[in-house]
Amino acid sequence: MAGQIKVARRRAVVAAFLVGVLGLSGCTGGSVDPLAELDPVGSPFGDELAGQLQAVLDEAVALSGSSGGVAGAWSPWAGEWTGATGTVDFDEKSAPVTTDTEFRLGTLTSEVTCTVLLRLVDEGRVALDDQVDEYVDWVPGIDGITLGQLCAHTSGVADYYPGLQSHFVSNPERIWPPSELLSSGLALPRTGTPGEHWAHSRTGVLLLSMALERSTGRAWSDLAEQYVFDPLGIEDTTLPSPTDTELDGVLGAYSAALAANGTADCAVVRDDTDQSSSMGGAAAGAVSSLDDTRRLSAAFATGALLDEGTARKQWTSIPLGGDAPAWQSWGLGGAEFGPMRGLAGESPGALTAAFTDPDSGLTIVIALNNSTSGDDFVREAAFALASLASKAPAAPEHQQPLVELPWSFEQATTKMRELAKCPTPEAATEG
Repeated sequence: MAGQIKVARRRAVVAAFLVGVLGLSGCTGGSVDPLAELDPVGSPFGDELAGQLQAVLDEAVALSGSSGGVAGAWSPWAGEWTGATGTVDFDEKSAPVTTDTEFRLGTLTSEVTCTVLLRLVDEGRVALDDQVDEYVDWVPGIDGITLGQLCAHTSGVADYYPGLQSHFVSNPERIWPPSELLSSGLALPRTGTPGEHWAHSRTGVLLLSMALERSTGRAWSDLAEQYVFDPLGIEDTTLPSPTDTELDGVLGAYSAALAANGTADCAVVRDDTDQSSSMGGAAAGAVSSLDDTRRLSAAFATGALLDEGTARKQWTSIPLGGDAPAWQSWGLGGAEFGPMRGLAGESPGALTAAFTDPDSGLTIVIALNNSTSGDDFVREAAFALASLASKAPAAPEHQQPLVELPWSFEQATTKMRELAKCPTPEAATEG
């Protein structure tokens, strides 16, 4: 108990320190590391642990049918590991993936959008209980929905992605006007009365971005730069122009075709590498790197960019409901899985996950370039990495924290294998 109290006090000190630094730094571009006060060990993990982490990444790439992937694990009390495997795409002369290879954030983009909302709340520009139709009054049928509900995914607005997924996969370069995606989601049956229960919705986050742009008179990219990227010293994360469909050096994107019954047709693999960010926009369209995503994840999980009261509201989480276990819940813009906070997401041809434990600073990032197996698959891969990294022995003059994960390494890897829909023949044989 004493150790847990010590960690809690240290976290409060970190938060207070960051508020002061951020208040001074403004938009100067100065870099603030949300976990700096934990005095992180910057040296690599030992060979044994590094090999175990690399093996998880290698297996995740093979099981997902990806050409390659990239991942990282940071245990501030012990060290760090970053790894890459495979090639950027399936082309004959494809470049190998490196730890500097950028990748698609997918629905982790919504963490940025919701952080912008919360920072505008801190400034008094908007409020969580503001009605959305105050800002996007040209959109019918959104009465009673608040800005906060859009990040909490309790708006009742359905997700446009499942119904359009086959179109995204088969025609990835098409430019989708935000209004068309919004109309597609709003035309679907509501998932519930606003504020009633949780149901993930890219439509809701897209609607939020429209409201924030209208309320400030500024584009999403400008808001993200001022309120998220500049304070964190982030340089590689962008929302590409919808017309910029060829991104040099970015991890490719692949997905099995969908059969008539909606199942994956593993015999037909679609190349979605050249794609328009308009399919996800401010909800799922950004591109990032390992280090940037680590910083985003840590800041999001700790509330480092927010006033204390707002950060507390962000992580006053609600149950996911249904069959979800009690250790899974949802805050404003992200999920809690035991002590880990963050997201696992899917976009056409890409799976990405990033989680941080705000107390210990344990952070995991993984990106794969075949979306067929879905976001639950990459979440379990991240869980497996977290299980290994949570047990890293402390370096000299550091204390190993107690990170109580509600899953084991064996449970995570078993689930990952069960969720793999189109593994490579070698991986299927090994499984």
